[in-house]
Amino acid sequence: MYKVTKYPHGTFSWAENSSTDPETAIAFYQDLFGWGKYETPIDERNTYTMFQHQGENAAALSGMIPEGVPSFWFNYVTVQDVDALADVVTENGGAIIFGPMDVFDSGRMLHIQDPEGAHLGLWQPKQHIGASIVNTVGAMCWNELLTRDAERAKAFYSAVLGWEFDGDENYIDIINRGRSNGDILQMDECFGEMPPMWMVYFRVADIGAAMNRVEELGGRLITQKMKALNTGWFSIVQDPAGAVFYIKQFEIADTWEE
Repeated sequence: MYKVTKYPHGTFSWAENSSTDPETAIAFYQDLFGWGKYETPIDERNTYTMFQHQGENAAALSGMIPEGVPSFWFNYVTVQDVDALADVVTENGGAIIFGPMDVFDSGRMLHIQDPEGAHLGLWQPKQHIGASIVNTVGAMCWNELLTRDAERAKAFYSAVLGWEFDGDENYIDIINRGRSNGDILQMDECFGEMPPMWMVYFRVADIGAAMNRVEELGGRLITQKMKALNTGWFSIVQDPAGAVFYIKQFEIADTWEE
């Protein structure tokens, strides 16, 4: 019901945390979500930590982060051919941050920035498909773009990934091949100087208990519990190293169907 063996083109498939304090962050997420882990050395100083849930890959974390950059969660979308999309990105007002490049034998990636400044990874899988479990408690369950120009974002991602959209200016549902695939939220003055960004959601069983545990583990609540229309409760939280993400308690969560 929640296990994944392959992702269609244009589907969110992975989330990766780049942390200024990997040791503290790893302990935080293992406790909060009940994740296991295995670690792969990247170089003499850095390790790639693969979080596991129910024996499946759920997300990852590494300490490879440029000096002066705060901790963050980075989102990936599976595509058929990253090389073919590089020119499409720039022709539609986006920028290439780096790539296309091979990531060992795991896959091939392209790090892009959309016209409003939000960063996103495009992933062409080889040995690593991304998350092999989604939507269940303890797994990635949603992805959201916060942007100051939703119409411009829609035009860009439609051209690059073929996405379609449903909804009004207050909440725009992303449709990929007939499946809901995240959303776009138009930022207003309440967001202050926060830059546009892609955000990741992780599912929890009890939003109140999870919020309490975030604080007990040294994290911070960015928002109190809020109601999402017809879907459940959510909160924006921050890990002890500063990375921001959503936790969400669903009323009914979609299963995964291939």
